[in-house]
Amino acid sequence: MDLPVHGKSTLLHILGGVDKPTSGKVYIDGTDIYSLDNNNLAIFRRRQIGLIYQFYNLIPILNVEENISLPVLLDGKKIDRDKLHEIVTTLGLENRIAHLPNQLSGGQQQRVSIGRSLINNPSIILADEPTGNLDSKNSKEIVELLKFSNKKYNQTLIMITHDPQIALEADRIITIEDGKISKDEKTK
Repeated sequence: MDLPVHGKSTLLHILGGVDKPTSGKVYIDGTDIYSLDNNNLAIFRRRQIGLIYQFYNLIPILNVEENISLPVLLDGKKIDRDKLHEIVTTLGLENRIAHLPNQLSGGQQQRVSIGRSLINNPSIILADEPTGNLDSKNSKEIVELLKFSNKKYNQTLIMITHDPQIALEADRIITIEDGKISKDEKTK
């Protein structure tokens, strides 16, 4: 992956409905997401796409439970307490539920970000260098959590990483050089 630093993130943002492509179409679950108006695109993105960023993007005044629940609350829906409990327990955050982001380690903040991306059972999870700011122990745990989620909830997971060890955990590695696919290989 030798794209300019912002090229890989731009690709993920286009897939996630955050940045509009200059040409072409993006289909997710049979929907051309850029044929939607801005309001419906935001709703679609909130319900069908889980975004995990390298820098967590948590709301500093919201605690762990509120940050994870934010997509549901924005939809005006009732929180499924069982689903929330399952996510919090799976992520090992049950003792941190009332903590604010600044009271959490980097690994815990990334877990909250993952929880927020999972709460609506999206079709696709997009992860932009999700381990980039973490030590090796937390990186390994985050990758295991993402793999677990991929299998348990049958979600497509697309992850951008510079770490060859993390890439080898994937079922498929697509290498992009100079804006074009240079390699597409199945690993398992």
